Amino acid sequence: MDQQQMFQLIATETAVKPTQVKAAVELIEEGNTIPFIARYRKERTGELDEEQLRAIEERYHYLTQLNQRKEEVIRLIDEQGKLTDELTQKIMQSTKLQEVEDLYLPFRPKRKTRASIAREKGLEPLARLMAESSQAEPVQAAADSYVDAEKGVDSADAALQGAMDILAEELSEDADIRKWVREYTWKHGMLVSKAKDAEARTVYEMYYDYSEPVHKMPPHRILAVNRGEREEVLKVKIEVDEEKIFLRLAKWFAVPAHAYLTQVVQDSYKRLIAPSIEREVRAQMTEQAEEQAIRIFSENLRPLLLQPPVRGKMVLGVDPAYRTGCKWAVVDDTGKMLEVGVIYPTPPQKKVAEAKAEVLALLDKYPIDIIAIGNGTASRETEAFIADVIKEAKRPVYYIIVNEAGASVYSASKIAKEEFPDLDAARRSAVSIARRLQDPLAELVKIDPKSVGVGQYQHDVSQKHLSESLTHVVESAVNYVGVDVNTASPSLLSYVSGISATVAKNIVKRREEVGRFTKRTDLKEVPRLGAKTYEQCIGFMRIHDGENPLDQTPIHPESYAVVGRLFSELGLELEQIGSDACKERLKQVDVESMAERLACGVPTLKDIIEALLRPGRDPRDELPKPLLRSDVLKLEDLHVGMQLQGTVRNVVDFGAFVDIGLKNDGLVHISRLSERFVKNPMDVVTVGDIVDVWVYNVDVERERVGLSMIPVKPENDNEEK
Repeated sequence: MDQQQMFQLIATETAVKPTQVKAAVELIEEGNTIPFIARYRKERTGELDEEQLRAIEERYHYLTQLNQRKEEVIRLIDEQGKLTDELTQKIMQSTKLQEVEDLYLPFRPKRKTRASIAREKGLEPLARLMAESSQAEPVQAAADSYVDAEKGVDSADAALQGAMDILAEELSEDADIRKWVREYTWKHGMLVSKAKDAEARTVYEMYYDYSEPVHKMPPHRILAVNRGEREEVLKVKIEVDEEKIFLRLAKWFAVPAHAYLTQVVQDSYKRLIAPSIEREVRAQMTEQAEEQAIRIFSENLRPLLLQPPVRGKMVLGVDPAYRTGCKWAVVDDTGKMLEVGVIYPTPPQKKVAEAKAEVLALLDKYPIDIIAIGNGTASRETEAFIADVIKEAKRPVYYIIVNEAGASVYSASKIAKEEFPDLDAARRSAVSIARRLQDPLAELVKIDPKSVGVGQYQHDVSQKHLSESLTHVVESAVNYVGVDVNTASPSLLSYVSGISATVAKNIVKRREEVGRFTKRTDLKEVPRLGAKTYEQCIGFMRIHDGENPLDQTPIHPESYAVVGRLFSELGLELEQIGSDACKERLKQVDVESMAERLACGVPTLKDIIEALLRPGRDPRDELPKPLLRSDVLKLEDLHVGMQLQGTVRNVVDFGAFVDIGLKNDGLVHISRLSERFVKNPMDVVTVGDIVDVWVYNVDVERERVGLSMIPVKPENDNEEK
């Protein structure tokens, strides 16, 4: 497959033009990052977005590897002197690695098999006779002449068995047969799971006697069954109608299947084909389930990262616990840690009065607006305590439950130790909880994305693939928002397009040694930040109150001259950016005719005008603010039909988990998300959404709440249950 064919194939698969694929591949090969291409090379790619660009990049790399494997397989078969024009053509026309491997299978070097031993005994001619005879009798008669004790053929039956072994292996290695069996198993196979110990109580009980069509099984159930099998709780296999497979395999022979060929077909399938095809189909199921799990994690992670920051607020962060006490940290409106400590309002100490006095003293000492409570162990008790305390505060104070997933990972990390060398891990965690409210993106980038708690079976998928995918999401979110180069941490800077961890540290070091950056070109002085890196990163770097007002916008310096010509056409000065007069004139611009006059692409000019209309804008500010609470909600307070407001914390295949102020999030099952049919919960809700929900059912014993986004009437209590 030459490059043009690759571009055409990718274009068909991704529903874009071959010229767009070609441009995208060229830009990637030139060393440009995906965020840079998506934002600043729209004219070349025809405005492909990041998702399309990543799909093209991934597919191009796959096809490149496929081409390399084809060349290698052709070489290996040719070295055996067995390459034919027909085989070469079949290999070259393959579009999947599996097809190439199927074609190579008969030529792959093998350890000793029953078939190879039979060939060494000289039984190949008997195998040919067996495959070409329409009756069993001539084969049986011929078998006597192959009896040879010196060669290890002790009887006619042994000769016949050897001949059947040869044919069984040849049948199992036929690429077309393997493809047909694989597809048949996928379409008609049933995955069946049984308990190894039916009396054992485990989380896998629904799979103790379970079956479901292979091609219909949803990803979360595939991963659950896999885990049950891995933990040796379940026995899992794929069952198919073998008789139909036998009929298809028998047609491989040029003659009607006599008794010996019938044995060949059954042995070939059961001993050689079925085990490997089952492994391949299970692997395919797992791969698709993993892709879906990773997709869900990625799609949940982006809105989590892009939660609106709570600006200008001093926050008291609280990391709940029992025995070791609740660690707290006061963080000012810039994220600077002012004071840390510990209180013991929870069991076993239950020093409630002392803890209350300490929190009230902090509220008097600092202008704390919000208390951020982690949602981990002892969260419910801590929330009840805080809700009681703030009733006695001298001014309105609110609290919010913050998802603390990953806070403990961060607090024990090298980054946290460098940031707070004098604090223990728990106190660092309290600081992190407070900062997550103030600027979720800046804080969450310090944590391994796998640990932020918005996934589904994330520990059961390829960790390499998951890590790559989540890194792309974080990179995309950081570059979408932009980074203040004078306040950003090395962790945040390292996700900027083109910036490595080393360069990120060098930027901070230069800032500490020389002082704040006053213009974008100052970054050229940072060690190891070369011309290519500068080109890739600089549009995503922001300098507020700098020498050039354009440096606070996402406009790339390569387009500053275009802005100059635009302002000249409009009779404006750079100093007028952000003024009402400037905005009014920009709104009246005919983009297409102006782009022609300025010798500029229409997409680029659109982005420039958008940036100039809202200089210094943070796109996160347009999202709904987090819900603040002033009183606690208990499970006992709930009744069916009760309406509440909550925050979507996680979206999975089967629904969405919503924080309504309880210790555990309530589940809105996919069937209760909307009155219309919902195929994918993410079509209805995303992480961070503020939603109205109704209590659908309450399980006090298991501390579970079923919620509905479809109104539930209290009088329907029994019917709903």
